[in-house]
Amino acid sequence: MLDQIFVRLKEMILLGAGRFLSGPLLDLLSMLINMIAILLFAPLLMMYLTWLERKLIARIQDRWGPNRVGPWGLLQPIADGIKMVLKEDITPAAADRVLHVIAPVLIVIPALMMFGVIPFGRNMVAVDLNIGIFFFISISALATMAVVMAGWSSRSKYSLLGGMRAAAQIVSYEVPLGLSLIPVIMFAGSLSTRTIAEAQSGWFGMHWYVLHPWGFLGFLIFMITGIAEVNRTPFDTPEGESELVGGYHTEYSGMKFALFQMAEFLSAFAISAMAATLFLGGWNGPILPSWLWFMLKSMAVFFVLIWLRGTFPRFRIDQVMAFAWKFLLPLALANVFAAAIDYYITGLLGYALSWFFVLLCFFTVWAINSRQSAHPYGTDVSISPLPGRAA
Repeated sequence: MLDQIFVRLKEMILLGAGRFLSGPLLDLLSMLINMIAILLFAPLLMMYLTWLERKLIARIQDRWGPNRVGPWGLLQPIADGIKMVLKEDITPAAADRVLHVIAPVLIVIPALMMFGVIPFGRNMVAVDLNIGIFFFISISALATMAVVMAGWSSRSKYSLLGGMRAAAQIVSYEVPLGLSLIPVIMFAGSLSTRTIAEAQSGWFGMHWYVLHPWGFLGFLIFMITGIAEVNRTPFDTPEGESELVGGYHTEYSGMKFALFQMAEFLSAFAISAMAATLFLGGWNGPILPSWLWFMLKSMAVFFVLIWLRGTFPRFRIDQVMAFAWKFLLPLALANVFAAAIDYYITGLLGYALSWFFVLLCFFTVWAINSRQSAHPYGTDVSISPLPGRAA
């Protein structure tokens, strides 16, 4: 009963409305219910994801974190929201005012739309598209336009550099991100997120794709590229305060800045939820309701994102770009062949050969890149300690 409680609630609303509405109007009401559910769930989720991140990073750094506003600081997100509303909204005199206002609104829209194809439980996907994965990747890429718009419209060198960095980074990491999904599509035989989750059904996670060699490597590539897509540490070079003040949102304050933060947290959760759907069995699990299993898996993945943010330093921009093209892209291509081995050679032999191929490719790519690490640009150059002399 608890498993389908939200589905039953929606059916009751539609059944009651069916006495007065019919045909297209009833379909429109169904769409509105899904939209309202996402619009209510997403801001509440964002508020307490910020609370969770602040508390966990505080513990990593041996601090308390928010603990004054409400019990255990649970009302701190509400206080932060009130503060953002009351802060002065400053627009630079030289900025393009129209684009400066549109950019923070535009960046939130893709983050919300990604929730439309995420299956939060059994029969709990807002829109079950047969191209759901393709829709997810395409919509997530739209954030690039908003980031570039924010950087250019601010008329600030720091903002412009941050926008250009974000565009280069997102476009670069889109390639291995898309390639990491090909093995999943091969085995599930569909681009539908619901179908992919159902293909991993079974007790004790025996059919989860992450347990396959290509699934494990694909999961790692998807998570790394997803973190880079949403500009989170250690890939937050577009907003690196040590180099660019605040990057593309340097000239934003108040609610406009809050919208950028909202988009980042919602996109990060969407990446975590999609990783749970594609590689960790989605909503599948014993005893507990399917939606609870899905949230537990998604929050576990999001916890890893917080852990990385509190642990790793920020990479240099040249390291970020080189890592995408020299390391992740070859591995993502090799992973497709590993999946083909496991697909066409059935049984333990195919499984073992697939693991062998994955490990061989990983250490080969690692060794090739290690030889080029003597110089940040991949060239073994000796730097003289004194001008005019060889080292």
